[in-house]
Parts: sequence; structure tokens; C-alpha cells
Amino acid sequence: MAGDSSKPHDPNRLLERHLGNIAREHRQRNHLTIGEVASQMGISSGMLSKIENGQASMSLDTLVQLASAIGVPVSNMFRDYNMPEGGARLVKREEGMQIVRGGTTKGYVYNLLAYDQGPRRRFEPFLVTMTDTTEEFPSFEHPGIEFIHVLQGKLQYRCGHQIYPLCPGDSLTFRGDTPHGPERLTEVPAIILSVIVYGAEDL
Repeated sequence: MAGDSSKPHDPNRLLERHLGNIAREHRQRNHLTIGEVASQMGISSGMLSKIENGQASMSLDTLVQLASAIGVPVSNMFRDYNMPEGGARLVKREEGMQIVRGGTTKGYVYNLLAYDQGPRRRFEPFLVTMTDTTEEFPSFEHPGIEFIHVLQGKLQYRCGHQIYPLCPGDSLTFRGDTPHGPERLTEVPAIILSVIVYGAEDL
């Protein structure tokens, strides 16, 4: 959980207000009190109040906990966010929502490049920047098929029992339920495009 921004039109601040409004709307619709939801999430009522008022940002893990506590899919939290007439959504450079992936501590930044809509998540594109060669990366597992493409730097990437050396221009595609993640950074910053497509594993 972190903090605050002084820019009045900062995209993260606009998103925080949107998520807070959606959270309050669904909490009230389901006749839940702030105390009940906060208790289920393991945070204070004051912190939940700040989230609902757009005064606090959330990690991805906290967002998942909030959506579960108010009884909605995570994708519904982003419904109608910043959607202009015509259906296209532009995310300018460095304006993707910055999130922290569970299990990492430093030097590992995820920028969400698009906010999927509708009752089901269909895809999630991330720009992942890794800058700390001492970081110990956990293994990730999730639904869907993941595609990664290296834009900058060099790394060894673990997928199942295999280690793949990756350089700029290299790509790797794998099932999300196979344990995976960076094994070692050999040239930093390492920047990769990661796209998760949900439901593709069933095709």
C-alpha cells in the first residue's frame, strides 16, 4: 500500500478514484459495512475509507483481496474506466498503472498497459522493468497463456524445469500454470513485454 501524488491529472490518481468509487458502490449494493470488508481484507477501516475516497493506492494483491471481499471479479473494477466514445483506450508512455507483483521486494516494476473490460478478463499486457541483479525472483503461476518479449537487457528465464537465456528481440510463450519467472538478470535494466491471454489454454 502506498501513497499519494500531487499531480491533479495524474493517471494513477484518476484510477485510484475510479477504483474507490467502484468499491464503495459494490460494497453498499451488497449491504456490507466498511468494517466488515476491512476485516475480511485484514486492513483497518481507516485505510479502506482512504481507498474508497481515492486517497490511497493499492498493490495488485490488495486489489484482488478487495474485489473478493465485495464479491466482484477484478476485471469489473476497471469497467468503463477512461473509455472514450469509439471504444479505443490510449495509455501514454509511463502512464500505465504501476503495480507490485506479490512475492517481489525490489527492482521489479510492473506497468499495466491496458485495462480489460467486461465480466471476464481476456488479456493483461504488462511492461516489466527489472533493475536489481540481487533480487531473488519467486515462481509465478496463473491461468492463461503468457507471451513475453525482451525489449532491453539480458536474463535467464525459468519455465518449468528449463532455463532459457533471453536477449533483446527474443520471445517466449508458455502456459501460465507452469511455474515460471526470471532466474537471473545478466544485463540490466532488463525490460520485457508480458501479455497474458486468459482462456487460451482451453483452445
